[in-house]
Amino acid sequence: MDYKLRRPLYHSFKENKLILLTHGYFLKDDPKELEIMKPYVPLGILYISAYLESKNIVHEVFDSTFASFEEFKTYLLKNKPKLVGIYTNLMTKVSVLRITEFIHQHPELKDCKVILGGPEIRYNAENYLLNGADMLVVGEGEQTFFEIAEFFNANNVLPTEVAGTAYLQNKTVFFTPERTLIKDVNTLPMPARSKINLTLYGNAWKEHHGYSMYSLSTMRGCPYTCKWCSRAVYGGTYRRRSAKLVVDELAYLKHNYNPDRVWFVDDVFTISHKWMNEFKEEILKRQVFIPYEIITRADRLNEDIIKILKETGCFRVWIGAESGSQKIIDAMDRRVNVKEVREMIIKTKAYGIEAGTFIMLGYPGENKADIKETIRHLKISDPSYYTVTLAYPIKGTPLHNEVNETIEANGAWNKISDRDYDFTRAHSKKFYQYAIRWVYNEVNFSKSTGFVNKLKFKTKSILAQSLMLLS
Repeated sequence: MDYKLRRPLYHSFKENKLILLTHGYFLKDDPKELEIMKPYVPLGILYISAYLESKNIVHEVFDSTFASFEEFKTYLLKNKPKLVGIYTNLMTKVSVLRITEFIHQHPELKDCKVILGGPEIRYNAENYLLNGADMLVVGEGEQTFFEIAEFFNANNVLPTEVAGTAYLQNKTVFFTPERTLIKDVNTLPMPARSKINLTLYGNAWKEHHGYSMYSLSTMRGCPYTCKWCSRAVYGGTYRRRSAKLVVDELAYLKHNYNPDRVWFVDDVFTISHKWMNEFKEEILKRQVFIPYEIITRADRLNEDIIKILKETGCFRVWIGAESGSQKIIDAMDRRVNVKEVREMIIKTKAYGIEAGTFIMLGYPGENKADIKETIRHLKISDPSYYTVTLAYPIKGTPLHNEVNETIEANGAWNKISDRDYDFTRAHSKKFYQYAIRWVYNEVNFSKSTGFVNKLKFKTKSILAQSLMLLS
């Protein structure tokens, strides 16, 4: 195939061809998410929406979060969009495929084209195309989807020469040349939050947790090399909006929605200490204070940065650890010292900021002694919160490549989610499920007071270890 790009055709919008953006996440269909009830605004499609608006591309956004699949089907049949762009990730894959199937099987939607994008796309392109997608956006979405929409409006067909796309022709998958990432993310408009009912998110948080929470992004990409983490969209880049623009967005949120809290979705919020100082200056100068929560790494924290976080309103810091065993951290290529992680958790708490951490069990090479080290790590650092998950392989990651020969899927590709994949480990899946119980109960034993409580947690800890051995 000739991959040479021709000059895109730019025409004014001449007829009513409804372009629709959505994301396929239906909260009502996920019992686990309903129980947790921490919905986040779909920033990805709102960034694309804002970009389309800046280019005068007429479109709508259907926010599926608080809708049902039936309501979305009714919307599609009523409005009959000609082009539907759907953000796709591991969690929404099955719903997205249901949407795609419905569109292509319904006679009233026979002229509608389905475009999929998101982190799930790059390494599953053939599967998505064979399951009904008309075209894929591979990588960063704003410019690519704009060029697709512009060409479609002018020609009533999908383009074959737009960079950063994939499509099926004669049962063969064709990839166009890689899209160059947006160099200056300061040129991007603020996400088009007005396109959806943002207050539904704030109200859901308020009702279930006692405070409203909205999300905000300041950066794209992550330059670190953790083997289990996907880089399918932004690669290993680090691009960030100016501190001024970020505080502009905080001011916008405060004025229009007055959130109780803000969640910065960035992978490593404190990665640049220079940027952190600029952020502090903007916050203090403009007095735009909203309590906020972040994720970062221990090696990008120090006492000065913790002070800045405190001064600017940070109430909770999640510090990635993944394991208390240095052997496992090194196997993950985390490039951080477990002692430094403990130190930063303790220091963060000393400044009155809550410190959370993430733990991952079942990584290749982990044994019971490593899990015991993780328990010791949690007892010493005593984080305010911690989560424990079981390692799973995301396609395209180094971890997936390492365990690829032993990966098992519990069902057909188009019917299962990320929760249905596993690989051969040193022990059974049951072993690690009991190991998670061991971690929780042993840490609770350490933190609890009173003879009865301690006895309860120690008994559960011993039982979990016994079941690990039996499994």
